Amino acid sequence: MRIAVVGSYGTGMTMRADRIPGRGETLGGATFSLGPGGKGSNQAIGAARLGAEVALLTAVGDDVLGAQGRELWQREGVDASAVATVDAPTMTGVILVEQDGENRIIVAPGALDLLTPAHVAGFAEVIAAADLLMVCNEIPADTVAAALRTAAEHGTPTLFNPAPARDLPQDVAALVDVLTPNLTEAQVLTGLDATDPDVLLDALRRRFAAKIVLTCGTDGAHVDDGVERAHIPPVRAAQVVDTTGAGDAFNAAFAVAWCRDRDLRRAARYAAAAGAFAVAHHEVVPGLPRSEDLEER
Repeated sequence: MRIAVVGSYGTGMTMRADRIPGRGETLGGATFSLGPGGKGSNQAIGAARLGAEVALLTAVGDDVLGAQGRELWQREGVDASAVATVDAPTMTGVILVEQDGENRIIVAPGALDLLTPAHVAGFAEVIAAADLLMVCNEIPADTVAAALRTAAEHGTPTLFNPAPARDLPQDVAALVDVLTPNLTEAQVLTGLDATDPDVLLDALRRRFAAKIVLTCGTDGAHVDDGVERAHIPPVRAAQVVDTTGAGDAFNAAFAVAWCRDRDLRRAARYAAAAGAFAVAHHEVVPGLPRSEDLEER
């Protein structure tokens, strides 16, 4: 199977501490690590590890962090020949992780702000040849729209992960085949502060004709194919050490499984196992499973 990914790459600077400091407070005793991230790259690597042939479009700076990204994609078997080098620093995110694994993230987009529809036009042949296009929201809105429109023009199914949360124009929303928000993202897309999955799914269904996979953390996921809904129970993690990247692991595994047989429930169950694997590992890339990691789960 062939998956095209239009999305983000950056470097994550992670600080782990017992708790997050309050405003004006300084805490000691934390640990620090530096690692690759960005939802597009994470999902591309995750899908490649699970057996897909993956091509990635993103933008990096002409700097050490960008060079590290290219080395990573080469090691992971991701086709990065279309990745653009632009005149801005590679995206950087600062991640604060508490003792229970919950995280807070702040991002400086840098090079990602210069990923344009023109870059998507140069990636059109790859999108046309793919079995699925994956797009995330860490890139400019017009580039998201260009990617979805290009896929529609060529008849390529699309999976849109609306992370971080940002609304979509209705004409662009109509181009999404599979939508994978979490609760927070669903609230932004619907304008509701509800936490009831059925309420959010009802509102999302009024805006999207897509198949919807609503991820709900420890409550698992709720899927809606436009005819029926189902609850996908969570897969118990061996331990929870870091929730960063769990959504990327979920989306990558879902994409691979969905490409196999277009079975929404089966794909969501497979993805739930990937999410459980991810949260039991520190940092994102080490938490992206391979097929053998999910067999027992």
